[in-house]
Formats: sequence, C-alpha cells, structure tokens
Amino acid sequence: MRFFIACVSTLLWIGVSVYSAPTDDVYRLGPDSEPHEGVPQGKVTGPLVLKSEVYPNTIRNYWVYVPAQYDASSPASLMIFCDGHAFVGLKGSCRIPYVFDNLIYRREMPVTIGVFVNPGHTPEQKEADDADWGDRTTNRRVEYNALDDKYSKLIVDELLPVLNKEYNISKDPETHAICGASSGAICAFTVAWNRPDQFRKVISTIGSFTNIMGGHKYPDIIRASERKPIRIYLQDGVNDLRGMRRGGNYDPKMDWHAQNIKMVEALKEKGYDVNFTWGIGTHSNKHGGAIMPEMLRWLWRDYPRVDDPKDPKERTLFVPKEAPKS
Repeated sequence: MRFFIACVSTLLWIGVSVYSAPTDDVYRLGPDSEPHEGVPQGKVTGPLVLKSEVYPNTIRNYWVYVPAQYDASSPASLMIFCDGHAFVGLKGSCRIPYVFDNLIYRREMPVTIGVFVNPGHTPEQKEADDADWGDRTTNRRVEYNALDDKYSKLIVDELLPVLNKEYNISKDPETHAICGASSGAICAFTVAWNRPDQFRKVISTIGSFTNIMGGHKYPDIIRASERKPIRIYLQDGVNDLRGMRRGGNYDPKMDWHAQNIKMVEALKEKGYDVNFTWGIGTHSNKHGGAIMPEMLRWLWRDYPRVDDPKDPKERTLFVPKEAPKS
C-alpha cells in the first residue's frame, strides 16, 4: 500500500494531474464561470507562437483574450496566465474568458487583456496541453521552478513588447497581474518578485513552493528581503501532495500544503497584502477554478472607479461602445 501511495504521489508531482478525488468533486464552477445571455463576450485569438532568446531554441503557444469593452484609446489592464492552455479553455476547470466577461460587465474588475502562455519547448517537442502539462516533455520544469530572473525576462523583454505593439496596455505595474497553478504558481510569484516594477498582483493555486528547484527557500527569502509592493492570493488544499516518499519517509521540503502555509506566514510577517484559502482538495485545479472569480474580485478590489452619486455612468453594467458605422 505504501508503494502504491508513493507511486501516486510521484505521478501527481508531474504538473497538475487530471486525477481528482471526492474531496475535489465538492468544488464546482458557479455562474460567474458560465456564459450568460446579454453579457458581451470578449474575443480569444490564438494559438500564437512566441520564440525566445532567453531560452534558446524554444517556442511556446499563447492566446490573447480581448474584452468586448476594450477601447484602444484607453489603456487596458493586463493579466498573464502561466500554463495558458489550462486557463483559456472553455470546458476546463477555470474558463477565464467567461469569468472575465462576467466580472468586467459588472465592473468588478477593470477592462483587462488576458494572455495565456504555455511553457516553452524545442521545435522537435510537442506542445503542452491539458493531458500533458509538459514537465517531462517540455521546458516547463526549468522555466517555471527556477528562482532566477530568466522567465521574468521572457515575459517582460520578449512577450510584453509584442503585446504592446498590438494593444494599448497600461504601463502602471499596479494594473499588471500574473497567475499560475502548481509550478506555474511559483513561476507567477517569481516574475512579480523579480520584477515588481512590472507586475504587482499574483494569484497562486496549489503552488509548488517546494524543493523542485529550491522553491522551499522562498519563506526565508521573503523574511530576509525588504517588502515589495506585491499583492497575492494563495489557494491550496490540505490533501495536496504532502511530502510522503517511498518507504513512508516524510520530506517537509516536498510538502505542498505545509510550504504554502509557510509562504503565507512569511508574507504576513513582512506586511504583504495577502489573502489565502485552504480547502480540502488534492493537487487539482477544481477548487482554484471554483473560487477564481472571488480571487479576481479581491485582487482588483480597489481599481479606480468614479463613485459619483450624481452621475451613474460607472454604476451601470459595462456595455461596450457601439462600433462606428462605416
């Protein structure tokens, strides 16, 4: 039995598993994650391909969501999603395009361009997808788990210039957010940690702040560093991977949930703007997907709006301007 548990734990360690347990099935998507008649729908373009010099000889697919309310004359907010395939799909656990449609329509988050980026791979390797997130087949393990600034360079120096050519994106780092699950979550935090001049909002679900490539050190790094202007929401489950190894040995540095708790403790001690939710799930996207709308509302809770009792224009549903007639 112990060998069976160890094998399952090893399998689950590879990216975010499609495995789920009854403790995951209690989490279900709500109406904010569904399409609704009358709600303006944004447009998703892609997959597009991004080459990289930061990671030589690699390419990666990405998708761009543009809300119906986007007006090129006004700077839009920006949100990046690591493991983009898992967030952009309309039948998956997160369904971000639907969530953005609904929250933007109700003015519960700003007009935000969403960019969904897959991990890189060589031209000979296959693209990451929902069945295989790519830890064994792509550059995901190195790109996402390393604590250096290489991946932030890919985002800031290679991806953002491409996006800025196509869209009017705000230059204010307070309007830039980044999100990820598992290794994508520690990647999202690392980007903001290294480049708070560009990204100051983070969502982490089932984050791999473990000793894959030294991520267990983050709580100590946070405590030893000056506080950075980062807002972060962390989600995890008490049945996430718990560090049980072969032979029944326990490795605290590979206990996902314990490490997430340590992250929150360190962030709170340093005075960060942090929120967290510990559910009962495993290393699954179901809980994170179910509460994603609420996490986004919290993340963007104070974006600038005009609250004028004499002028209700920003207290109405956000319907895009009528397209100019030709």
